[in-house]
Amino acid sequence: MTTTQNETTQNETAQNETTQNERGNSSGFAPVLTRAAEAETTRDPSSVMTLLADSGNTGGRLTAYRSTFAEGAAGAPAHLHTEASEMFYVIDGALQVLVGEEITVLRAGDFLLVPPHTPHAFAAAPGATADVLFVFTPGAGRFDYLRLLGRVMRGEADPQEIRDSSERFDNHYVDSPVWREALAARA
Repeated sequence: MTTTQNETTQNETAQNETTQNERGNSSGFAPVLTRAAEAETTRDPSSVMTLLADSGNTGGRLTAYRSTFAEGAAGAPAHLHTEASEMFYVIDGALQVLVGEEITVLRAGDFLLVPPHTPHAFAAAPGATADVLFVFTPGAGRFDYLRLLGRVMRGEADPQEIRDSSERFDNHYVDSPVWREALAARA
């Protein structure tokens, strides 16, 4: 008895669907649901970061967290990522952002995508708070970086640990005279 091409394709499709259903999907990781009330948070003196999904539970595809910045809070100094693209979505307030050599203000509803190798920095805009969703793709274990950052900002860890972790977390600090000037003007 011979099998037609169509029957073979139907059998392969059925086997694929069975395998996908057994795993829940075909992506290599389970769906990720983080309830607001159960999300881990980390803090520094001027912001709260709500950890949503890290590379370990997204098959390495992305890392997502939400940061709420106090009025005028410093966010991140000038830095770049060699592997990850970083996405910013402003939920509320205003975020001052450096991209390359240009500074702009993102407001509620604005979206920004910063590709790898592009220097960038951010802070709550002068006189404003900011509530921002950050997404990195691919993910890079950023939760451990955010936890470390919180400890350093609270004086519980040595700042050298941040510098020593640049390769691990794909977070490379760079000098930006433009950003330094913008921060000085805020003071």
